[in-house]
Amino acid sequence: MSLSLFDLSGKRALITGSSQGIGYALARGLAAAGAEIVLNGRDAGKLDAAAQALREEGAVVTTLAFDATDHDAVRAAVDGFEATTGAIDILVNNAGMQHRTPLEDFPADAFERLLQTNIASVFHVGQAVARHMIGRGAGKIVNICSVQTALARPGIAPYTATKGAVANLTKGMATDWAKHGLQCNGLAPGYFDTPLNKALVEDMDFSAWLAKRTPAGRWGNVDELVGTCIFLSSEASSFVNGTVVYVDGGITASL
Repeated sequence: MSLSLFDLSGKRALITGSSQGIGYALARGLAAAGAEIVLNGRDAGKLDAAAQALREEGAVVTTLAFDATDHDAVRAAVDGFEATTGAIDILVNNAGMQHRTPLEDFPADAFERLLQTNIASVFHVGQAVARHMIGRGAGKIVNICSVQTALARPGIAPYTATKGAVANLTKGMATDWAKHGLQCNGLAPGYFDTPLNKALVEDMDFSAWLAKRTPAGRWGNVDELVGTCIFLSSEASSFVNGTVVYVDGGITASL
């Protein structure tokens, strides 16, 4: 009985920014738990390649290419999918970007791109999907936050601001939508070996510092995010709402 709480069979999950990195790993993990997967990104070629790789592992996968920062495009894509294919039961808002520059030199256009990609996309896709979930009286929304939701590092102040905002938007979603049967929560990865962190992974000094700073003593593996995502996407979290779960090797717990 307890294990059945984590079974996602019969559910369909849309994961934004899922052609690579954390988004792809989460899509793969949700598929293994029984969910049908909808991959999203802007590059149709990369989406098709990712979808084929998942299908070869036995996953049921479709793709839905749209720009998560374009409100009208998001609404049209989500509404069209719901009308022609079926319900989106789980949404993982994963699309995001990074830009590293000292704050005093940070370009205004890069700041605006961060706002649109990391915050506005969560609003656009979250609202479009939630409107359908509300009508059904059920749904799961998992917003990908970050260790930078709670902490800052030199050179990424705007990114830190965006990830703090995602956590508070998650609280707002829960506050507005819990009464409609939705559970909206955040998953905050620590430092994981992903394409977004390529520059840091290749920096031996940074990797040595990270190993000392993190109680677990290492970079995270993206597969280590899957269990928490399944929990937040399943009936096991039926009374969990508006919270952020840190999967970070203990870095936010330790000085």
